[in-house]
Amino acid sequence: MGDPRFASVGALLSSGLSPGEIREIIGGWTARAKETFDGRALIEKGRIEAGGEDIRLLAPIDVQEVWASGVTYKRSEEARKAESEGAAAFYAKVYEAPRPELFFKATPHRTVGSHDAVGIRFDAQWNVPEPELGVVLNRRLEIVGFTIGNDMSSRDIEGENPLYLPQAKVYRRACALGPGIVLAGELDPRALGIRLTIQRDGKTVFQGETSTRMMNRTLEELVAYLGRANEFPHGVVLLTGTGIVPGDDFTLQEGDVISVAIDGLGELVNPVVVVE
Repeated sequence: MGDPRFASVGALLSSGLSPGEIREIIGGWTARAKETFDGRALIEKGRIEAGGEDIRLLAPIDVQEVWASGVTYKRSEEARKAESEGAAAFYAKVYEAPRPELFFKATPHRTVGSHDAVGIRFDAQWNVPEPELGVVLNRRLEIVGFTIGNDMSSRDIEGENPLYLPQAKVYRRACALGPGIVLAGELDPRALGIRLTIQRDGKTVFQGETSTRMMNRTLEELVAYLGRANEFPHGVVLLTGTGIVPGDDFTLQEGDVISVAIDGLGELVNPVVVVE
């Protein structure tokens, strides 16, 4: 349609357009297209046959940082306390504290899309996925959309010492986003079902589910703290924490397939590889 503000995800989030303005512009395009074109005919004319191996969706970011929230669900607090050798009290305090846990998670080159491989560290023995609702924010930190996120984590590294959190969380292929972005206003993020399935050799070895209504904090609260003394000129994606944590006897293996499904957002699927 020729609007440079929609040339890329980065251009859109940098433009500072509000969610309402984005919907209005897209709605105008749709209305004009209906007046000008036979949409079904165009779709049929342009249709190609393509198998799943021929098309790979990229992660829905281009220049944005990915940040994450921690201990926003009771299950996460319990798991972090259990894995820690000497800092359990800190996780209990942050669950109830006014200030949430926020940390830098990934750059675009450390982030993969659906059906691309996520990584587990070669020097970690206890690795898990963390399925999370991702909030897509423009440069004014307004919520413009939602996506699915997987915050890969090395629990033994973090559990040994909380100061090792960046090594447990930030490495190559440590983050997955996708399959796309659903605009704000298209769904209510306060009660979305989240489901995690892990398969190994074609068999399900873990299943779990939760809902965003189990979050201990609101999205607005997390976004407000993210913006304190900080700026994101190209927008940012904020992962909002996990309420699904596999048991202490479970760790990911190379070749596992992780599926994260969130109501209204689709499914994020990633095989697992070891990264060195």
